[in-house]
Amino acid sequence: MRQQFLSTMLACALLLPGGTASAADSVRLKDIGRFGGWRDNMLVGHGLATGLAGTGDSQRNRATRQSLANVLTQFDLIIPQDQIQSRNVAVVMVTATLPPFARTGDRIDVTVTSAGDARSLLGGLLLMTPLKGPDGRVYALAQGPLSVGGYKYGLNGNVVQKNHPTVGGIPGGATIEVAAGSEVLRDGKLEFLLAEPDYTTASRIATAINGGFSEPVAAALDAGTVSIGVPAEWRGRLVGFMTRIESLNVQPDQRARVVVNERTGTVVAGADVTLSRVTISHGELRVSVVTDYLVSQPVLPLRSGPGVRSEVVPQTRIDVAEPPAQAVQLGLGSTVGDLVRALNRIKASPRDMIAILQGIKAAGALRAELIIQ
Repeated sequence: MRQQFLSTMLACALLLPGGTASAADSVRLKDIGRFGGWRDNMLVGHGLATGLAGTGDSQRNRATRQSLANVLTQFDLIIPQDQIQSRNVAVVMVTATLPPFARTGDRIDVTVTSAGDARSLLGGLLLMTPLKGPDGRVYALAQGPLSVGGYKYGLNGNVVQKNHPTVGGIPGGATIEVAAGSEVLRDGKLEFLLAEPDYTTASRIATAINGGFSEPVAAALDAGTVSIGVPAEWRGRLVGFMTRIESLNVQPDQRARVVVNERTGTVVAGADVTLSRVTISHGELRVSVVTDYLVSQPVLPLRSGPGVRSEVVPQTRIDVAEPPAQAVQLGLGSTVGDLVRALNRIKASPRDMIAILQGIKAAGALRAELIIQ
């Protein structure tokens, strides 16, 4: 397992022979950012799931009884809340994501979660539920049968459960009633937003865009925003202008990072992470404490005497083993891949690898950002 881990990390750290990343790696602009105004919108609603086979909310849930009474009043049925007794209904919260440029009549997926004490939503039907945005306006209506993908059955204290039966979904369960406006052109300019802000990458994007047109139209405003002016000849062909920009290639700059997950013992490092001159001494001190319990029995003539009993006598021994420390020395310009190979030779464990990286960072020899999860 130890050998497999170190070999896996070595393969991740060395993208190319010699541990150097390719300088010709370039990506499309649409893969590293987006235009301003292009965003999703969150929708949420409160509704009822009916048709549950006795697994709905209990009578203690007043919100369920009040919601069901409100629904029945729309059909000219006036029933007091205290007279509503049903375990086939559950109050639920409904969420959805309204994509950009969605049109009226389009259908989107919804997620339904129990908001009460229902045991399962299996077999339930969501009643028509309005989905509202942050401005309180209704943008979609959701309704349909729930797809749970789990179950929960119990009898006499025995419970069998698979997945989470109190969460379900309805594919295409909501119909958009009001389209969300997306304004990408403001004052005759577009804004390109980087997914990972970086000043060098933003400058390269502006240079690539200016090189793709006959006039300078782009300028980097900050590490995450590039302002793009629309030339006069492209004003009536905005879609084509944006398509041409998205298709441009640029080489993004990458910050050297080493990600460490202490819970799983995982270390992920980029190929361009280098080390300064450093010497690592790795050793282990193993202390083993073993206790044996012996029972002392009284001799036969004294067994029946007053106050005579068996006695448990612990015997403890301590073993200390300190193997000689093994040293690893790395020269200037060594990479994390070189470090992995060196630690692989001395058979260091993944936990030791994490501790060594933390020590190298504290010593100032790791030329990267160390992220501990």
